[in-house]
Amino acid sequence: MNPRRISREIKLGDVTIGGGAPIVVQSMTNTDTRDVRATVEQIERLREVGCEVVRVAVPDMDAARRLGEIRKRISIPLVADIHFDYRLALEALRQGVDGLRINPGNIGGPKKVREVVTAARERKVPIRIGVNSGSLEKHILAKHGGVTPQAMVESALSHVRILEEMDYREIKISLKAPDVLLTCEAYRLLAREVDYPLHLGITEAGTVFSGTVKSSVGLGILLNEGLGDTIRVSLTADPVQEVRVAWAILNALNLRKRGVELVSCPTCGRTQVDLIPVAEEVERRLAHVRAPIKVAVMGCVVNGPGEAKDADVGICGGKTHWLLFRKGEIVRKLRPEEAVEVLVKEVEGEERARTMGI
Repeated sequence: MNPRRISREIKLGDVTIGGGAPIVVQSMTNTDTRDVRATVEQIERLREVGCEVVRVAVPDMDAARRLGEIRKRISIPLVADIHFDYRLALEALRQGVDGLRINPGNIGGPKKVREVVTAARERKVPIRIGVNSGSLEKHILAKHGGVTPQAMVESALSHVRILEEMDYREIKISLKAPDVLLTCEAYRLLAREVDYPLHLGITEAGTVFSGTVKSSVGLGILLNEGLGDTIRVSLTADPVQEVRVAWAILNALNLRKRGVELVSCPTCGRTQVDLIPVAEEVERRLAHVRAPIKVAVMGCVVNGPGEAKDADVGICGGKTHWLLFRKGEIVRKLRPEEAVEVLVKEVEGEERARTMGI
């Protein structure tokens, strides 16, 4: 893995972005922002699974005026997503949001941008410039012959210059496209031009299956190259799934650790138990665990403990019994019907012990 790119540091509420700080996991609500109760409830579910910054859509003034109430009822930074109307950004700032996502070039001209920047500066609120491949400026598309990494970077830099000319540098940038390789190259090019924090994502990635694959490949490539300060996995699904996938990506790259890492064998002709539903049940029942614990579910009592010897705790199944093991060492035999229950209790006990420093 390449060394992390050290970017300029900004603050979203009490969360540090860039400057060598840990990579931050973000998501976005899919509720109607005007429905405060539903939005707050979803944000709380996101926080419980590890979301550290949340973004909400602000389609109109009614939604903008609800942001203050939402902000008061949540405990993670709130980012307002604004398009086209600078007045929505001004109202969002008045309501106390921690960040804005805008494109300075499309909210109403220099005078209106200056009003937003002045208000953001007074409140020390960063601005994310979010460039998506589907909404590039027509003159840039014509110049580059369509959507290219160079076109995306040119669009981003044009927005950056607007803010820099106003001596505003509390900036974060994203360059998102559904195409993994195009997105990766765009971020590489941008990283050579600026030192601002980068927010990574593959936009419109798809459903839980296809979106997880594309996001894992794209974000994995960039993170392995040392790029990225925040990430969002975009899925056509409950946003809770976005957060879980984001953490799984960070866990896999050893960049941050949170929750259970499940190790399970792919099954083969030697497997003597129906392992697939067992592994799925274990994963489901341990979704609430926050401590970074490696858990194994293996299908062969002969080789299982050895193959998963670095797991903190695990089970492996045979014809007549299961084995409970820790770090590859067998602890006890289990009846098939008690194996999952015993494993879950062992993991929960391990989490309690770590929390208490035992």
